[in-house]
Amino acid sequence: MISQVAFVQRSLTSEKGPGEYSYNINADELFHVDLELKDIVWRLPRFRDLSTYPAESALRNIAVLRSNLEILMRRSNNTPVENVPPKVTLYPEKPVELGEPNVLVCLADGFLPPVISLTWVKNGQEVKDTEETDFYPNKDHSFRKFSYLTFVPNAEDIYYCRVEHWGLAQPLTKEWNPNMAEPLPETAESVVCGLGLVVGVVGIIVGTVFFIKGRRNNEANVRRRPM
Repeated sequence: MISQVAFVQRSLTSEKGPGEYSYNINADELFHVDLELKDIVWRLPRFRDLSTYPAESALRNIAVLRSNLEILMRRSNNTPVENVPPKVTLYPEKPVELGEPNVLVCLADGFLPPVISLTWVKNGQEVKDTEETDFYPNKDHSFRKFSYLTFVPNAEDIYYCRVEHWGLAQPLTKEWNPNMAEPLPETAESVVCGLGLVVGVVGIIVGTVFFIKGRRNNEANVRRRPM
């Protein structure tokens, strides 16, 4: 299933706020649009060779959403969204072997609104060299987000993922160290492995879908063009 996801948000005190525009396959991101750089960011570089997408189209959609948001805020008497706290899971990407490079994954899931901070701490010191995904939508309109920390397991090291969200009274901290390694939870495993399956099985289909869609759009533009 290919889905187009776009949202904007703002606070009552500021007219400006973040937004997101992405295409997803079976809940895994294909690409999103960097609204600041006005460019396409592919989740996996190999997808770049399958198709293209006009960033300008995403920017126009985001502008329409911001206008609609202002109308909805006035109609609802500026009623704020309910804050739903995240569920946090911390686990290694693959079985842990001391001295062998690995990746720690911090998954925050089921939260709303999509404003969250994921911070990594190693032995009491904050780690800056990390990676994050954009917000992934869930079927219940909540969101999930991943943060990744590349590391080399050492028996003495202790890692934390600290999560801050409006639905939490205080930051939520999850600990991981090599002595407490556990099998990957089934739900998280499904999410992580899903993208790999999509790459292998659906890649060709995705390219075909975008190719057909692009050609149809081009044909429609030609028909609308004045003679």
